[in-house]
Amino acid sequence: MSDGIVDLRSDTVTRPTAAMRRAMADAEVGDDEYGEDPTVNRLEEMAAELTGKDHAMFVPSGTMANQLALRLLGRPGTDVLCAERAHVFRYEAAATAQNSGVQLRPVADADGCMSVAQIEAACADQAHHLPPLSAVAIENTHMAASGRPLRVHEVEAVTTVARAHGLRVHCDGARIWNAAIALATTPAALAIGCDTVMFCFSKGLAAPVGSILCGSNEVMDQARAERARLGGGMRQAGVIAAAGIVALEQMVDRLVEDHGRARRLAEALADRFPDSVDPETVETNIVCAPLDRLPDKIVDRLAEHGIRCGTIDARTVRFVTHHDVDDAALDRTIVALDAVAA
Repeated sequence: MSDGIVDLRSDTVTRPTAAMRRAMADAEVGDDEYGEDPTVNRLEEMAAELTGKDHAMFVPSGTMANQLALRLLGRPGTDVLCAERAHVFRYEAAATAQNSGVQLRPVADADGCMSVAQIEAACADQAHHLPPLSAVAIENTHMAASGRPLRVHEVEAVTTVARAHGLRVHCDGARIWNAAIALATTPAALAIGCDTVMFCFSKGLAAPVGSILCGSNEVMDQARAERARLGGGMRQAGVIAAAGIVALEQMVDRLVEDHGRARRLAEALADRFPDSVDPETVETNIVCAPLDRLPDKIVDRLAEHGIRCGTIDARTVRFVTHHDVDDAALDRTIVALDAVAA
């Protein structure tokens, strides 16, 4: 909570912790373009080990990480399968078409995870004049499905059928740490079979900036060259990488607190506005609800009470819990919901 405002629009609004600020001020740095920044190098080594990949590369944003992966795994003139509510399809300004010469082919994702049958059907369509496929992109957690975490067996099912058809797989794991905590597993287990996986430091982990892309040595060597082409090369980036190290060391286990508060918020919404949310589907830090099952102009009305939330499309409102939303802030949010309901 900042300046009397409870900001539930996104977990990107988190402010760096005192420990992060100290680490940033004291960071040992060098020129990362030459591979000489020891703090960046340490962060990349940590991320590669934690995701079970050969190597990792620090980048300014999650969108850049996704775009690099799709540029490397997708072939120009082909389709990449993804969920119809995926970040890469909805929220990256059609960048894949411009950056990579590939087309995204969305499939229905009622529960946030595409099925083996959907992938098999898309592959079969190649014999009937539809564009060829080169890759599959999954998103874990799946933001638009109230941050639903994809289970290990679900990821393995996707990667197995993709491999059988010669398709490569990218995991947009912007919030993969939320998934790992919710499912009591590891990012490495959730990325098995994926050619690339990325995650963000600047969401639930509360660092001020930065994401990381992980993959095989061969893919990551190419990724470094492509990062330079997209203008993502950084120099003394250890100043911001230091916050990422603190995030991995101190901010992962506490994600369970965000998940508990999101469930409590979902229960409050369901109690006041029946059929708006099923609390059982809220397993991480995101609550999505259809606007037509909530009071008119709820976003503006909550703002009048100092509660910020946002929309992800013209039909859906989103609330996101994070490090800067404590129990007192959630209490205040529920009081505001009562006022709106009244």
